[in-house]
Amino acid sequence: MQTEPRGFRSRFKEVVKLGSVADEISGHRVRIQELRSNFVLMAVIDINFHLHKAPSIGISSNLPPIQVTQSITKCPPPSRIFHGRKIILDQMHQFFEQDLGKQHIFLLHGLGGAGKTQTALKFIQKSSSRFSDIFLIDTSTLETIDIGLKNIAAARNVGSTADDALQWLSTQSVDWLLLFDNADDPKINLHRFFPPCNHGNILITSRNPGLRVYAGSHSLVSDMEELDAVELLLTSAGENVTPGNKVTAAEIVQALWYLPLAIIQAGAFISKSGTLGTYLDLFKKNKARLLREQPTQSHSDYAWTVYTTWQISFDQLSEAAKTLLQLWSFLHHESISEEIFSCASAYKPQSYPSGPSEEELCEPIKFISQFIDPAGVWDSLHFIEATTEMKSYSLVNFDPDKKSFSVHPLFIAGLELHSRIHKHIIILWSP
Repeated sequence: MQTEPRGFRSRFKEVVKLGSVADEISGHRVRIQELRSNFVLMAVIDINFHLHKAPSIGISSNLPPIQVTQSITKCPPPSRIFHGRKIILDQMHQFFEQDLGKQHIFLLHGLGGAGKTQTALKFIQKSSSRFSDIFLIDTSTLETIDIGLKNIAAARNVGSTADDALQWLSTQSVDWLLLFDNADDPKINLHRFFPPCNHGNILITSRNPGLRVYAGSHSLVSDMEELDAVELLLTSAGENVTPGNKVTAAEIVQALWYLPLAIIQAGAFISKSGTLGTYLDLFKKNKARLLREQPTQSHSDYAWTVYTTWQISFDQLSEAAKTLLQLWSFLHHESISEEIFSCASAYKPQSYPSGPSEEELCEPIKFISQFIDPAGVWDSLHFIEATTEMKSYSLVNFDPDKKSFSVHPLFIAGLELHSRIHKHIIILWSP
């Protein structure tokens, strides 16, 4: 258009020619935009989108075909500051490499904030070439599981239902991997969503150790080794690894009981405030506040703080289990036995004139009566049901050899105690 016209006729031909080219360009733009819209729609709907080659919808045969030679998975990489878990990762590698040709199921279980998902993602990053396809499924609810499986079916063009995806996986003899992440709801029967076949690989992250019944192998993801915890704290805090800083960091991670999420939160706070040398004193005086604080800048994409993570699990418990767990906060975090409570249930105020009156013990007696059967005998089954609830969210651990429970010390410190709970401790005095 900037060319000087050389007469009316030349100008007319130029305009006609430009118009024709403009129409072709416009047509190509429309077709390309249609292709782009279809691609974006698929990618948005299918968070587990698995792509081997792009479809040629709406592309002119004159245009070169789009080729994608590498499969794409939607598993995010692990955190850049991931540290440790070597023993667990080695165990996972060994498990998935043995007995090729059979279905492998591995469970990572533990308390919220212990790093189960990060450990799974680190394993996948280091072993991606081992698997032909990798699919991530959010297993938080039945709905998210259904969506995840439907997305697999749609992406592989084998149907539109979860059953279609499971059937397709069962017919694929290649070494695919399904990551069922956040399988925390004990009311979901996860076995329903395993492909019905004798091949493939399944990796599960869950707070529920009860899922061990499905797994060929499992590992408890708990507190970190001290050297790894120190390195994680200094890295997340942006501090230099000097001898003095390592000593200070060791004291801090010990106070945090080597819990990864607590360490990352502390590192974010130290990075923002520059308080490495004074953090321990601040933490001792403001433990609850610091463990509830959500840092704006952090290496972690985790949506919740330490206490929020545990509160979500705590809220799922029955009232009996909640009260029992709150009561445990008055005890040492280890060696909590059923016998303490069964003996307490036998306490008779009238037998101890110098002890608390029946009126004073009204509320504790009401609570402990939930674990006494109609015949007035201690009901072990009811107690087991309450403690099983706690165990299903990894809020407590059980040692079958010692027949005793333990609670993470940080969790005990974070329990929301009501004034009425203080009265319950009285009944623990047994004859």
